Amino acid sequence: MKNDRRVALITGASAGIGEAFAHVFAAHDFDLVVTARREDRLRALASVLEEQHRIRVHVMPADLSQPDAPARLVDRLAAAQVTVDALVNNAGYGVPGGFTSVEWTRHADFLQVLLVAVTELTYRLLPGMVERRYGRVINVASLAGLLPAPAGHTLYAATKSYLVRFSEALSSEFGHRGVHVTAVCPGFTFSEFHDVTGTREMMRGLPSWMWMDAATVAEQGYDAVMAGRPVYVTGRVNSAIALLARYLPHRVVYALNRRVARSYRKA
Repeated sequence: MKNDRRVALITGASAGIGEAFAHVFAAHDFDLVVTARREDRLRALASVLEEQHRIRVHVMPADLSQPDAPARLVDRLAAAQVTVDALVNNAGYGVPGGFTSVEWTRHADFLQVLLVAVTELTYRLLPGMVERRYGRVINVASLAGLLPAPAGHTLYAATKSYLVRFSEALSSEFGHRGVHVTAVCPGFTFSEFHDVTGTREMMRGLPSWMWMDAATVAEQGYDAVMAGRPVYVTGRVNSAIALLARYLPHRVVYALNRRVARSYRKA
């Protein structure tokens, strides 16, 4: 194994888009740090990647809903003398139901994982990238962050919209210093996301042309950050939807999105 590879840290790497990003970065000759709550899944993934790509994979389980988790993870990286060149902020999930029907602690954990932990990890790792004049940051946002938000999963679109604007600002601030930041905005993607939120059966009614596989999303996201694109919407269908949302009157897009969302969301 080489010891001079760049290193990518991927959160939420135990399944879905995060696992797909691990395969993509490994295929492009990055060593990896993979983190998620499920250590057994991470170790199984590490074994496969090390065997297939002859890279090194550091397994560092973490629960990013804990406020001290980002700082502790960065401390572990320092103790292991691991320098992070690429960060994929992928960890996330949805909280179905109406806003006030969900207990606040669930909302607080959600915001910690999808908003605070993303921002803090980026804040803590970005200075080293700037100093070395090389860095890649992928924030896994969503097409939902570019559309008017319907009822249900109240905080999801809001946090994804934040990731889009956050990525744009960082790209503008640090792009000329060798650090590329990209908000990757997938639409409906085959993964465990809907199993975790308990909405799998509701999603079965959506047409197949609206779905993408996680591997394609990850490959397109990798290409986008390497090309220095601040925002990238995966897939032609999603790109067309995002374009229409940008130019059609807001009230029209809002009404259409609300109508479609009724088929797969419960407020």
